[in-house]
Amino acid sequence: MPATSKKASTAQRSLALDIFRGMTVCFMIIVNTPGSETFSFAPLQHAKWFGLTPTDLVFPSFLFAVGNAMSFAMKKFETMSQGAVLGKILRRTLLIFVLGFLMYWFPFLREQNGHLGLSPISNTRIMGVLQRIGLAYGIAALLIYYLSRRAVLVIGAVLLVGYWIVLLVAGVPGADPFSMTGNAGYRLDMFILGPNHMYHGEGIAFDPEGLLSTLPAVVNVIAGYFAGVYIARKGKEYEGLTKLLLWGCGFVVLALAWNSVFPISKKLWTSSFVCVTVGIDLIFLSFLIYVIEFRNKKGWTGFFNVFGKNPLSIYLLSELLIVVLFLIPMGPDLSFADWINQVFYQALFPGKIGSLLFAISYMMVCWGVGKWLDYKKIYIRV
Repeated sequence: MPATSKKASTAQRSLALDIFRGMTVCFMIIVNTPGSETFSFAPLQHAKWFGLTPTDLVFPSFLFAVGNAMSFAMKKFETMSQGAVLGKILRRTLLIFVLGFLMYWFPFLREQNGHLGLSPISNTRIMGVLQRIGLAYGIAALLIYYLSRRAVLVIGAVLLVGYWIVLLVAGVPGADPFSMTGNAGYRLDMFILGPNHMYHGEGIAFDPEGLLSTLPAVVNVIAGYFAGVYIARKGKEYEGLTKLLLWGCGFVVLALAWNSVFPISKKLWTSSFVCVTVGIDLIFLSFLIYVIEFRNKKGWTGFFNVFGKNPLSIYLLSELLIVVLFLIPMGPDLSFADWINQVFYQALFPGKIGSLLFAISYMMVCWGVGKWLDYKKIYIRV
């Protein structure tokens, strides 16, 4: 049965993987919690619709890291019965999904007519970041466990090409198939989830982590898995590292070519977006392995290793704590988080610099909690 908290040995952990995952979580916190949405540097914002920014790399990189870690977990499955493996995969998928749903429902209560009452589930978002991670992990894990390597690769290619075809033929009639309200994913989410259960951050009901676009996201996990398997076999050799780097460049070239007919878009999670993010992840992971394993330069890794050892717990903390800070009133239409930003960060460093320093400071608070967990040898797993 999956545990939500345990003390674990770090003997079998991959340092390069922990650092890759830790840097992803660290950057994720910074881009998710600016001091002000108005004042934010362009690289710390998502692309409006088409295109790619450094911020757009965070989520797919986390999925890639999930797959990378899965390559080690699959070795443990070899000693377990099929029923035990299936139960573990399904329980983990469900737990991650439920944690994501509860995170969006938090703080569960709302004030109405001077009385506190339970926030209605009828207006709670169903899909989201953790929900997509859970589903993408579950689908990828089942494919990898039950099918051959060749079959998984073929299915991954089918998911990318099939998603492209579905968007082309099943969108809103007469509308741009790659537009926000004209694509097939939007139609499916509106039909199954309904507008009240979708994300409204774009000003309308549209979920960038919707049902249909979760399918190509599975490929990010699959790519991470096969990268992990390859690194375990060839990652200590210069030839192996060179091939990993070339594969990364190949995926980027494929993405740029595909972009001409199927534009790169994180919010639509297009197949070209999958390819370019997988390519960049392979290139960046190759660089980390070279620096950490080949050059043996590890002195700088301690900071990011804190995030890498407890990624899920620190991510949940970062999302829930900021909600609490925005709920604490400091005056009319002024929350505690706004107050800190205005009276300190914006007063000393007006504009984008102050907003960034707020985000970095908040990230350091989360790092402090992670450091304490690491000191106590507490590593939270699901």
